[in-house]
Amino acid sequence: MGIEMIEFTRERAVATMPVEGNTQPIMLLHGGAYVVLGETLGSMHANYVAPEGFVAVGVDINATHTSSATSGSVVGVCTPVHLGRSMTVHEIVVSDEQGRRCSTVRITNYYRPWQR
Repeated sequence: MGIEMIEFTRERAVATMPVEGNTQPIMLLHGGAYVVLGETLGSMHANYVAPEGFVAVGVDINATHTSSATSGSVVGVCTPVHLGRSMTVHEIVVSDEQGRRCSTVRITNYYRPWQR
């Protein structure tokens, strides 16, 4: 997918992803690629802030696509909406190089005890 992390802090996670190689046959960035970027950022951030001894597992994800990237790369900015004791909710805004919002992804993760 070519995802590259740009920033990763307790407050947010930011990554880029190229359009090339992640398109539909009509050369638009595939809707599933937006979701992959969103889930990568949201799940990684949820695990970063997870309580000791717990791991975040996704229980819900949805995306609303409002524009289409056709070249260059997109940037995903992930911010927590809710960081609870047993659940997190993150919003990921994916924009093209012109700053247009292309997709809004929301992911909910549940914390469960880590077991090997």
